[in-house]
Order: sequence, then C-alpha cells, then structure tokens
Amino acid sequence: MDRESSLGRRVVVTGIGLVSPLGTGTDKNWQALLRGESGIAPLTRFDFSRHATRFGGEVKDFDPLLFVDRKEVRKMDLFTQFALAAAHLAVEDSGIAPGDLQSDRAGTYVGSGIGGLGSIEEWHSVLLEKGPERVSPFFLIQTIINEASGRISIRYGAKGPNCANATACSTGTHAIGDSFRMIARGEADIMIAGGAEAPLTPLSLAGFNAMKALSERNDAPAKASRPFDAQRDGFVMGEGSGVVILEELGRALKREARVYAEVVGYGMTSDAYHVAAPAPDGDGAVRVMRRAIEDAGVRPEDVQYVNAHGTSTPFNDKTETLAIKKLFGEHASRVAVNSTKSMTGHLLGAAGGLEAGILALCLHHQVMTPTINYEFPDPECDLDYVPNVSRKAEIVHGLSNSFGFGGTNGALLFKRFVKP
Repeated sequence: MDRESSLGRRVVVTGIGLVSPLGTGTDKNWQALLRGESGIAPLTRFDFSRHATRFGGEVKDFDPLLFVDRKEVRKMDLFTQFALAAAHLAVEDSGIAPGDLQSDRAGTYVGSGIGGLGSIEEWHSVLLEKGPERVSPFFLIQTIINEASGRISIRYGAKGPNCANATACSTGTHAIGDSFRMIARGEADIMIAGGAEAPLTPLSLAGFNAMKALSERNDAPAKASRPFDAQRDGFVMGEGSGVVILEELGRALKREARVYAEVVGYGMTSDAYHVAAPAPDGDGAVRVMRRAIEDAGVRPEDVQYVNAHGTSTPFNDKTETLAIKKLFGEHASRVAVNSTKSMTGHLLGAAGGLEAGILALCLHHQVMTPTINYEFPDPECDLDYVPNVSRKAEIVHGLSNSFGFGGTNGALLFKRFVKP
C-alpha cells in the first residue's frame, strides 16, 4: 500500500488568519516576525500593580467591531471575538467563496485552553456585589469553550464537523491535526481549524505567578521572553488566535487556490509524568515528534526546521533541546530550531494555531523567523536557534511542537508545496 492510499486524501493549507500581540492580520504578523519585533509590553486592560508580573502580550490594535456586530460583542468573551476575527482573516485569505462553506463538507474545529475566564471573573464579581439577578443571561455561553467553533460554524453556514478541544497549550495543534485527519478520511473537504485564548486577566496572572511560571522582568518586558537563553526566567503570557483553512488538495487545485504548505504528519502523545512539568528525559516530546515524522513517511534527517514549543522556561527549553537531540541524533546540529514565542509570548491554547500558521508561511516564503532576545548561550541548549535575525533557507519539511499541562503533546509536520 502506497503512502497516499494508506493516509487517505492529501490536505493543504490555503488560508491563514493570525491575531496576536504583533497585531491583527496575517501580513502584519508576518512582517513583524521577519523584523524580529516583540509584542510584549506593560499590561493596560486591568490594574496589575499588585501582581508580581505586570506585562504580557496584549493585542493592542484589536477592534472587535471590524469582525462582530456591535450587539453581539457584549454576548461574547474576548477569546471568541479573537477566534471569529482569525477565522474571518483565514477565510478571506483563502479566497473560498462564502457559499462554498455552506455545506456539510465544511467544518470547524477551534479550541481553547481556558475559554471565557475573563467573563467568569467579571460575572462572579457582579454576583458578589449586586446579586444573582444581575448576572447576564449570556454568561454561560460567554464561557464555554466550544462557543468559538460554534459561532464560526454559524457565521459561515458550515454544517460539517463542529468540534472544540481543551488540551492546554497543545489545543491549537490538536485541533489542526484532528482536522487534517478528518479531511484525509473523507469526513470533510474544508476545515476551519485552530485555537483562541484571552488569558490576560487578574486571576490568571495571579495563578501563574503563584506557580512561579511567569517571567518577572518588569523593567524590560520586550526582553522577557527569551527562549533557550541562559537568563530566561519564565514564560510571558499572550493572547489572540491562530486559524488556518485546511482543504483537500484536489479541491484546492481545481479552484486554483494559493497553497501555503501541505500537512503530511501529525502526532499525539502523553508524558504520563506530571500535571505541570515535562518529563525530564524528554520522552513524550521525542515520541510525539517521531510519530508526526513517521506519519508522513519520512525520516528525521528529512526535516530542516522545527518551530519549537520554546516557552522561555528553564525546564521546557532544556528538555525540548534534549528531545530534539535524542530524536535527530547527529542531524540535530543541522536542524534550525526557533521559538516565535520570543516575539508573541505564549498564547496557551492558541499557540499551536498561531505557530502552525507561521510554519506554513515559513515554508511558503522559504524563510526561518528568528528567536529574539538570544544573548547568553546556555550549555544545556546548544542547537541552532536562528538567533535574533530571520534567515533565508531551503525548507522542505518543518515541524511544529506543542506541549501542555497534563503532559499532553502534539506535533504537526508540514511540507513545502510544489504545484504539480
């Protein structure tokens, strides 16, 4: 049995929608990434003066009214607004006619790690201060994670699969990987897939500070996210959404769509080790990368580039480095590894969607975006991290890693697309 018949139909990325601390819009994000800009700054939405960390990655230019009717905005949590915006940008980018999505062959799969935490905080305060009769009838639908995917489905009339997942920081990667499988199996022809998150709330920040997980570099926020650097002191939280349009190859070619990349491999594993820390030997990370590569029917030495999970935490970065070295062996020194979280911060459940979109752009343009703030080499992190400056390079296969609390791991393998 050949590879195509064993995996099913071929799947490609034909649209990308990015909303991140670097801005609202795919090209805006891409140009900022190429320039090595940071989207991290002091937080402005709430009073964080008593918090140990007072900075993060807000989407500063986001205007929900560009994507959502004014009457509907107040019924949605911010994470759902981000998801609708990213989906709008992705559909527009794909060139798919809106009528083509009004079908049971088109589906949505957009998850979130936390969902409407901001709405939970807001309405809990109302409950305590003003009483239960003042709680909004829209409260529950603001908080539920699948509301983002559901509202996207409703907006476009997409009557195929309508799913949402909550697998912590692997959410966006799992949503795209599962959607890839759905199309490959013939359950859909088009999937709107990714993740969305709006975690920059007082309770969320306090919780991560209590875990000692966040950077506290308040004097230099733009320098705080520094994956693989010896002076990293924790991750930097961001917000936004990354959504891609996945499409069956034959359909995409028939309509002469622009194809960014082909999705060729997907892996899922569990560390089965700890609720909040990676297995120190990198076992789960090794296995998930291997599964994605084997799923594609290629070898580790066929991979030129890894968009790492790269959180800027002491344990993740050295463990991920170790896992890459274990999997790739001698080839590890020839693989370029970067972390776009150095610029965007960590978007939790949206990170995998954002980073999959960035990976597709890297393959399409044959450019590796940099890991910024890489200043002090760490002896335990000794790979090529594309330090500080983007790089033109020939990339045939690129891998995107996501690792989440609970030990849940996901990896996607994309391939450069050459039109037949």
